Amino acid sequence: MEHLHYQFNLAPGAAVKVTLANQANVKLMDNTNYQYYLSHRPYKFFGGLVKRSPFVLNAPHGGSWHVAIDLGGYSGKISASVAII
Repeated sequence: MEHLHYQFNLAPGAAVKVTLANQANVKLMDNTNYQYYLSHRPYKFFGGLVKRSPFVLNAPHGGSWHVAIDLGGYSGKISASVAII
């Protein structure tokens, strides 16, 4: 699956701000669920379809996190920036 990928080591209480040019699926996942995402297995994530930008995701706890941004199989170009806040 084509997607943008960002990996962060987030402190407890940290959040990620995602700024999109167009609507897209934004998913915050831990290491295990990101590997499931890559292998097309069922996975859990925080986020979903984002239609308004910027979008803020709060990490439920500190640790290693992945942000994947995709178009859900539709064609198009993904343009995004991601920052820890």
